[in-house]
This record gives sequence, C-alpha cells and structure tokens, in this order.
Amino acid sequence: MKKFFPLVVALLFSLIALAQGASEYGSGMKFNLNDNGSKYMRFIVWNQIWFRSSQMNPGTVVGNEATTSTSDIGNRRLRFLAYSQLSPRYMIVTHFGINNQSFTSGGASGAAGTGAYGAGKKPGLFFHDAWNEYAVVLPQKDKKFSLSLGGGLHYYMGLSRETMASTLNFLTIDAPIFNWPLIENSDQFARQVGLFAKGKYGKFEYRLSHNKPFATNVTPTNVNNAANAVAVDNNGNAKWSTAGYFEYQFLDQESNLLPFKVGTYVGTKKVFNIGLGFYTAPDATKSSVNNQIQKHDMNLFAADVFLDLPIGKKEQKMAITAYSVYYNYDFGPNYLRNIGIMNIGASDPNFTGNKALAGPGNAQPTIGSGSIWYTQAGFLLPNKNEKPKVRIQPYGAITYKNFDALQKASTQYDFGANFLLDGHHSKITTQYSTRPVFSAPGVKEQSKGEFIVQLQIYL
Repeated sequence: MKKFFPLVVALLFSLIALAQGASEYGSGMKFNLNDNGSKYMRFIVWNQIWFRSSQMNPGTVVGNEATTSTSDIGNRRLRFLAYSQLSPRYMIVTHFGINNQSFTSGGASGAAGTGAYGAGKKPGLFFHDAWNEYAVVLPQKDKKFSLSLGGGLHYYMGLSRETMASTLNFLTIDAPIFNWPLIENSDQFARQVGLFAKGKYGKFEYRLSHNKPFATNVTPTNVNNAANAVAVDNNGNAKWSTAGYFEYQFLDQESNLLPFKVGTYVGTKKVFNIGLGFYTAPDATKSSVNNQIQKHDMNLFAADVFLDLPIGKKEQKMAITAYSVYYNYDFGPNYLRNIGIMNIGASDPNFTGNKALAGPGNAQPTIGSGSIWYTQAGFLLPNKNEKPKVRIQPYGAITYKNFDALQKASTQYDFGANFLLDGHHSKITTQYSTRPVFSAPGVKEQSKGEFIVQLQIYL
C-alpha cells in the first residue's frame, strides 16, 4: 500500500486547490411557487468520488488477475433529491441516483465483458425515495405536538439514528453498513414501501412505520442438527414489518422535515440526544433441519446517543462530535451476511491457500444475529480566521461485533479527517480502515486495511 501513498497525497492537494474556489452553495436550489414562499420546490444534488488503495482478502482476482492489493477510483454516490411543499400540509419527496460504480462493477443489469455495456458501465438510475406526506397537526411555536402521515417508498425505517442517516454529512467517510441491516435484501437500498407517522411532542421526537418488505427467496441449506441451522432471507409472501425510533432531544431541536439524520453539525448547533429503535418482521427468514423448513421472526433493536457541541472560546470555532450505538440483532439461527463496499474482487479459482470466509475483495462479516457496538468521535480543530479556507476535523471509530455464526468476536477501527472547504458542501475526507479476515467461523487469521480519499460536492 505504500507505493500508492505519493499518488494519494498529490491527489489530495490537487483537490484542495481546486475546491478552495468553491462558493457559498446554500441549502440546495429553492424555487418559490408563490410570493411568500410557502409553496416551493427544492433540489439537492451531490456527488461522492472515492479513490482507494485496498488490501484484498486471500484468494482474490481483480479483472482476472490474482492480487493481494490494488487501487481504483469509483462513484460511491451520485444523487438527486427533489421535494415540493405544495401547501403547508402537503409535500412530495423524490430521490434518485446511482451507487457504487467502479471500473469492474456497478454497471447496468447484465453488464459484463467488453463493449457498450461492459463491466461497470452505464449503471441503472433508480428511485431511493418516493413518498407523499400530509401534516395532520402542523408544527407551530405555540404547540408542543405535531403529526405527519405519509406513504410510499420511504426512509423512516426506525432502529437507530444511523439507520436514517443523511449521506451528505457523515462524520466518518461513510456509514458502517450494518446500520442498514436489510440492505438490498428485503429493502430497496435501505427503504421499504409502506406507511409512516412522524412528529414531535416538545423535545420528544417519534417515527413509526408499517411496511411490506420486498420478497426474498434464498434457499436454506439443509442440516441434520438444529444447532447448526442457518437462517437465510426467505420471506415468500412477506408479512408486514413494523419499525420505530424514539428520541429525546435535550438541547437544540433538530429538524424532522425530512428523515435524514445529520452526522456532524461541525459546531453550528448544540445537540445531545438519546434514542431507542426497533424493526420487527414475522416469518422473515427460514432454515432447514432434516428437510423440515423452519420460519423465524426478525427482531432488531438499538439504543444510541448523539452529541455535537461547540467548545472552548467562541472565536476558536472548535467543536466535538460523538455517536455511540448498540445493536441487538436476531434474524434467526446463525444468520450472517458478508458485504464489501464497492467490491471489485472476484474469487480466484486457482488459489490453493485458505480463502476468506467472507469471500474475495474487501468483503467482511458485516451483518448477523448477535450484537454490534459502534462508536465514533471527532474534533473540529480551532481556527480563528473569520472565513477559514479549510476546517480540519480528525475523527476515529471503533466497531465490536459478536455474531452467533462466528466463534470469535472481532474489533476493527477507522481513522481519518475531514477537510471542510465549504462545510459539507465541499469537503475532502481521508480514512484508513481495518477489517477482520476469518478463514473459518472460529478462526480470525488476520486484519486487512483500506485507505480511501473522498471528494464530496453537494449543491
């Protein structure tokens, strides 16, 4: 990985030089539809480009070449969000884009080989969100209670703050992924179709939803001993799921106009919240014991705390951000999913050593029955300049996973820094992450690393 470091440094400074000319973007592009602005449309566009230097799991080929490490560049997210407040009570929200386009993966359905629809080319544009919403009780300064009802493809999926995180203002370079426990199985990129209710009562905020999970049909592997049963995603004609998140906001109140939770306010608010959440789905997974199919309910719970505060003297503009969450997941016996973000690796058929249990590339045991504890913290360094060109925010994160399917728990780390050129509107993030590599359910042989530089622009 050392051989890529000079290139990464050069890229970083080049991007800083380019982005320092960024203007004040404001909060997207807003178009008023009447004189007083009560009817409007707002558009937000963002783009996150990743440059990576990655150590690969044992037994990996990239582009049909066996390798232990590689570098690449890809489109992590290219998104477009549009919503319209047609009246004080009625709102329409749409959100579409692409994700995870690399030079070998992320292309349109069926893309492979060489040519116009070769591997990684022309990714499919799809809707992430599309819902209608009606405010039954409008939020007003002289009223403690507010209530909105909505329906469609939505992001009110309960469980935790990070489960409904905005992808625009992460503290770390990205989400840890296990915060979206259904990702691309019984949901559509962390969303389901259903009905939701949201609102506030004083400093208490609530979010509830009732949804029809997307159908899954993974065939369970038959075993002869119930202790070895492995639950897989197979819900058939899925029964309705229920999700909720309840949060008490001790200090400044956060907006709940949209579901997206802020990762760091970089000192612009004083926030201290605690939250509890859940997601339940009956008969969501299946296992097979002695050729007898057994159904299992999905019961997921979480508790979290979020802190974002300016500290020190006002003119220093310092701030701290911290978030900690505990997940207790029950998908059924020995349920385990291995995921690699924007994974460019494939299995090497000629490899004779111990392959990674998670598979090739940068995959790792990410989601499973068991528990996960995740904590991140960051510090916005002081800068007394009236309009600093760059604000620097170093951060770190730790993850502890203890899955039933693995005989050994694992710990992994993330270290990095945000270079805030124009807040979150124009920023560069660098991060080094470790991940565990298991060769068998109880054998963690080693850790691998990945260094990422991200350029984010959001208008």
